[in-house]
Amino acid sequence: MTDEPRATGDSAGDVAARVVSSAAQDIGSFIKAQREAAQVSLRQLSQLAGVSNPYLSQIERGLRKPSAEVLGQIAKGLRVSSEVLYMRAGFLEQRPASPVRDALLTDVSITERQKQVLLEIYESFRRENNPRPEPQPVEQENEDD
Repeated sequence: MTDEPRATGDSAGDVAARVVSSAAQDIGSFIKAQREAAQVSLRQLSQLAGVSNPYLSQIERGLRKPSAEVLGQIAKGLRVSSEVLYMRAGFLEQRPASPVRDALLTDVSITERQKQVLLEIYESFRRENNPRPEPQPVEQENEDD
């Protein structure tokens, strides 16, 4: 009975392979877009990041999914935040959308340290202007009963 068509459901391995491929394509296209925006050639970025030219090309085309370490090296080469690449690759949880935050993290004209300082200042102003009440712990409320 091996000639019968398979059930319409995909196997777990097929689904996982598609998810990994999709994530690799997404991070690769994002890296390529950032590289082109910074007007850096593939060869220049490979030298700046310390990764081989063919490997970087495979990452950009979605054929390889880079490790967190390689993403950090690419981020330094592009002068973008490692956090942005980690989130795109699925290594970090996405934060709520913020156009100011996104603009700061993708700006190639400021250093990584400057980005972190500006983000800290921005977040402190947001907390100061939009204080949220602290949620009361459930255990504390039950003890008062």
